[in-house]
Amino acid sequence: MYILYPSWPYLLYDVPTLFFGDPDMISKLPKWVEYGAFTLALLAGCINVVGLLGFQHQAVSHLSGTATLLGSSLLSLSTHSGHLLAILISFVIGSMISGLLLSSSSLKLGRHYDSLLIIEAALLVVALYFLQAESAFGHYFASAACGLQNALVTKYSGAVIRTTHMTGIFTDIGLMLGAALRKEPFDQRQFILFMVIIVGFVSGGSIGALFYSHYQLYTLVIPIIICLILAFAYRIYWLRSQR
Repeated sequence: MYILYPSWPYLLYDVPTLFFGDPDMISKLPKWVEYGAFTLALLAGCINVVGLLGFQHQAVSHLSGTATLLGSSLLSLSTHSGHLLAILISFVIGSMISGLLLSSSSLKLGRHYDSLLIIEAALLVVALYFLQAESAFGHYFASAACGLQNALVTKYSGAVIRTTHMTGIFTDIGLMLGAALRKEPFDQRQFILFMVIIVGFVSGGSIGALFYSHYQLYTLVIPIIICLILAFAYRIYWLRSQR
């Protein structure tokens, strides 16, 4: 049990909750969450590798590097600054779409998870169209798709899981291991879930690179199909649960 006091130094007593969210949140999630998290991480890894291997070699699933490049380009008065800023804004817009359609952070059947996955697929279709024309708008739509997905999973899992970038995941693993060295309880399911996400993202990068060597930008068809399959499977699962 953790107790929060008004003075900020006492927040240190609640470090596990601040970094990991509710310690009981993950243990309460359905058993199939690992499969969903793996699939979405694989999807994000595949999308990102297409951006990295395509023209301009632009990462779209995470923003730390893009924000750093933006800061550097501002100092040099580079015309590339507008493009980098648009990548960041597009990611935020994608997250806003999830925030608009999901009214609660708790997982509940019947909410718009399938709708959001269909929107993500549509954004990727548009991204593919523009990328084939070597237009930067392809990166913007791909970034929006990743922002939508990242916010979808954040909402879907009570702000515990993110699947489009790994920095937070590796940080949480380090925090968990450090806490374990202090003889604090170690949440095995949380650790396994984080590892599943990492393996999914890396696998998506490998699969994306393999297909890109043969099909170039059409590799994006893979995450598009995955989004549609997940949306369809979720809708069928929800309809059957209503019987």
